[in-house]
Amino acid sequence: MSFSQRLDEPAYALVCGASRGIGLALTTQLLARADIAGVWAVARQASQAPELKALALEHGTRLHCLDVDVCDEQALSELATQLRAAIPRLHLLLCTVGVLQDGAARAEKGLAQLNLEGLLTTFARNSFAPILLLKHLLPLLRGKHPCTVAALSARVGSIGDNRLGGWYSYRASKAALNQLLHTASIELSRLNPNSCVLSLHPGTTDTELSKPFQANVPADQLFTPSYAAECLLAQVEQHGPAQTGSFWGWDGQPIPW
Repeated sequence: MSFSQRLDEPAYALVCGASRGIGLALTTQLLARADIAGVWAVARQASQAPELKALALEHGTRLHCLDVDVCDEQALSELATQLRAAIPRLHLLLCTVGVLQDGAARAEKGLAQLNLEGLLTTFARNSFAPILLLKHLLPLLRGKHPCTVAALSARVGSIGDNRLGGWYSYRASKAALNQLLHTASIELSRLNPNSCVLSLHPGTTDTELSKPFQANVPADQLFTPSYAAECLLAQVEQHGPAQTGSFWGWDGQPIPW
């Protein structure tokens, strides 16, 4: 049974990282669905994002834009308080935040390029932010209602699929995210038997994260954010409690841990 078929009421969704790229595309596509009652779009400057402002004009009170730094746990706590006052439960939690190379975070090619600041920066955004978001929103996911939590991982986070090396902190942070989500899926299944937690690989997508590394990507393997979002929502639709804690590619193929 698909996610939509399991719903017995219009769904509330939250997209973290909603102001650009895949997060923005997910927000746009969710708002176009009749089975979505409302979308909470979370980003550091969500209220100032021109694309989200345009969506707000189109969809009115179905879209709520919230400025939240997901690396600030106090901000996540305040977000949870605000949401609990607004909605009784959350059906869909999608987290697209991540960093590959920005500031201290680097796409290291060798051990000599590693440093503690870069590792901490990468892990804070790629591993810790998504799981702390889940921690604070857990009260809205408990119960018996259908709910899916999905975060963007990456195929390069697969230990079993790693044959090229490099990208130390990015690979390790995504592997850590996978373990955190898998562990959380076990706890959440006890708190809500209709829950599903997924790690999803979106493919190489034309976003700011991938731009410096697109030169050798064949044109037919570089996806638009809209296409990536469509594929990710298809994975959310197809997978339920029986697949909780698993790792899937955009194409529906399982990825080894």
